[in-house]
Amino acid sequence: MGTIVEEIFSKKLKRKVKAGDVVIAPVDYVMSHDTTTPLAIEAWKKIKKPIFNKKKIVIVFDHYYPSPEIKSAKTHKKIRTFIKKHNINNFFTQGVSHQIMIEKGFAVPGDIVIGGDSHTCTYGALGCFSTGMGSTDIGCTWATGKSWFKIPETININVSGKLKKGVYAKDLILMIIKLLGADGATYKSIEFSGNTIENMEIHERLTLSNMAIEAGAKCGLIRTDKKTKKYLKKKIAEIFPRNPEYEKIINIDAGKIEPQIAYPDRVDNVCDIQEIENKKLDQVFIGTCTNGRYKDLEIAAEILENKKVKCRTIIVPASNNILKKAIDSGLIDTFINAGAVVCNPGCGPCVGRHQGILAKDETALTTMNRNFRGRMGSPDSGIFLASPATAAASAVCGKITDPRRLL
Repeated sequence: MGTIVEEIFSKKLKRKVKAGDVVIAPVDYVMSHDTTTPLAIEAWKKIKKPIFNKKKIVIVFDHYYPSPEIKSAKTHKKIRTFIKKHNINNFFTQGVSHQIMIEKGFAVPGDIVIGGDSHTCTYGALGCFSTGMGSTDIGCTWATGKSWFKIPETININVSGKLKKGVYAKDLILMIIKLLGADGATYKSIEFSGNTIENMEIHERLTLSNMAIEAGAKCGLIRTDKKTKKYLKKKIAEIFPRNPEYEKIINIDAGKIEPQIAYPDRVDNVCDIQEIENKKLDQVFIGTCTNGRYKDLEIAAEILENKKVKCRTIIVPASNNILKKAIDSGLIDTFINAGAVVCNPGCGPCVGRHQGILAKDETALTTMNRNFRGRMGSPDSGIFLASPATAAASAVCGKITDPRRLL
């Protein structure tokens, strides 16, 4: 029938749809967090209709939990009151919303999921159409169970070959964003394919889909396969393109990619690490919905083992499940022994609310997905983006460092 996004909507609506069509479709799950839920509540109240299905509403405290100041505490109290009044059971405080959605099984192949967060596109790695929307759209969907969508054109990113040692999915997606530009895929679906993608584990695919929005994309989709089924541990719908017509196809040779760095203040300001190596750092942050999963922490721990960090280093697992596994396997001991600070699961300093915000003239290298001016605190600070391996190596050296020097 078409591209992955056309396939998903055609099956959901039980009729053929194509790029450019505007449709109203049922939504399987609606997610919001502590920053976007308050406005969603106000939008929903104005509609004066009951919540369509309380089991389909997911609310997560992750952007600033536990509350770092009185204003945040008041917001959390308001949301908790709403949750209790309307008997919403899918309320979580154990990690980043996107990781929670995946771990709890709320994002599965063939489903349509919307979230009050731009990085809701993460679940596309599982063959799930997922996209971020504003709080008004979230509130409206609470009342109707549906939302409107314009079926996007698709850009196919076909990646072949083997990534070099010290090069990871984060490096690949940063390079892709450089190629496309920050608005090069605006309102498009990015479809990742090729043997490089097929050989990636799910945590790596999640990193790719997570950052599709940084090129302006509506979603970042990957076909399902045996790895998807194994990861979800259940029978799944097979989601893949059928005779697709792509807006364009971009072919990438994975073997030519070097470790990448995005430098302030745009995600598409990307260069090979050699061009910016040895830049002094005040802080390194490893975590977030982009790179806070167990394998990401394991990669960082391999580099930090029996070493000491030379700048402030903050590590935030993406969920309690990941934290527990990291404790049991000894990763947390490795981080603490290296001199890093390990925080409770959540967004950490990614949105500049707590747990390590930057002062004027400070510089941080992080595994986040955004490096906008003021994102982590002072508008006069600087943020570099990189893989967990590059982040760990840079923490050990106190400056931007090619991870291959320590691997």
